[in-house]
Amino acid sequence: MNAIEILERLVAFPSVVGTANGDIAGWIADYLEGHGAKVSLLPGPEGDRANLFATFGPADRAGYILSGHMDVVPAGEPEWTSNPFTLRTENDRLYGRGTTDMKGFLATVLAAAPAFSRMTLERPIHIAFSYDEEAGCRGVPHLIARLPELCAPPAGAIIGEPSNMRAVRAHKGKAAARITLHGRSGHSSRPDQGINAIHLMTGIMAKAVETADTLTRGPFEATFEPPYSSLQIGTVKGGQAINIIPDHCAIELEARAISGVSPLALLEPVKSAVEEIAATGVDIEWTPMSAYPALSLPADAPLALLLEELTGTANLAAVSYGTEAGLFQAAGIDAIICGPGDIGRAHKPDEFITADELAACQSMLETLGRRCAA
Repeated sequence: MNAIEILERLVAFPSVVGTANGDIAGWIADYLEGHGAKVSLLPGPEGDRANLFATFGPADRAGYILSGHMDVVPAGEPEWTSNPFTLRTENDRLYGRGTTDMKGFLATVLAAAPAFSRMTLERPIHIAFSYDEEAGCRGVPHLIARLPELCAPPAGAIIGEPSNMRAVRAHKGKAAARITLHGRSGHSSRPDQGINAIHLMTGIMAKAVETADTLTRGPFEATFEPPYSSLQIGTVKGGQAINIIPDHCAIELEARAISGVSPLALLEPVKSAVEEIAATGVDIEWTPMSAYPALSLPADAPLALLLEELTGTANLAAVSYGTEAGLFQAAGIDAIICGPGDIGRAHKPDEFITADELAACQSMLETLGRRCAA
């Protein structure tokens, strides 16, 4: 099967984040085993989702991980002009949910598998496909924890997020949380008899805005846009009607951190405000949603230099979006981003990738294989 045929199969699996992924993981496992890879399906604690790890070549030597995620964001937008889970070809464009983010990369890895199987690899090529990346990289930590029993310490990990096939050395870290506040309902004419959850939440929101404003004053890292850490409230939900005292309010917020800054630490001022309100007896909950560290790979790192050779272009210093790369680096594995497609097409109706982009990525991967066979 070529990369387009494989992509057609992958897109047909509606592997939306937060749902069972046995179908797609099982198909990929069977495909790789059919080409001689040693494959492990690694169930996560959810029970209905699994990571996948496969190896071509000697697992007891330092090799390279090709990392991607099997999940996609939902495709409920009415602007789709065709079934998002049926690959549609129009000229050079291949439309479907996940084509760019990031089943296109998965398809090129699988299309290169027959070539890997024919090579006498001195260093292994590992394939690490995760679940629930789109929920804040929830699946891959379980995979990374199992690596010591699956392979020797790797020489590096290539995370195939869409980067127009230009390697990227850095991204910000991220942490997200949900705050839920329970008040007491009643008629709006008697506010003295209720507890207005929205009013109480405004103090939390004010602390979040204050923290966000403080972060704009530094520290700075010029490679990022913006060059400072950030914090924002992304959603606010609460209330039923204008004449009912709202007994419930919930917000979701996230922090994005430059290198050397803990994204969880950025949320601490807001968390402290939550704890202060809780101490008064108000029913309020702080629920962590996701967290992953920043990526920062030096320009002269062997992996960075290797990717410049493989792609024929200079590395990009940083991008604004986050990936699983920071988690690999935190585990002591050098990591870099490089994959087909443009991040600007991701998470949108009529998401697409091009046949030329797939071909360029597959060529790069097969060149990496030949390096590992040298």
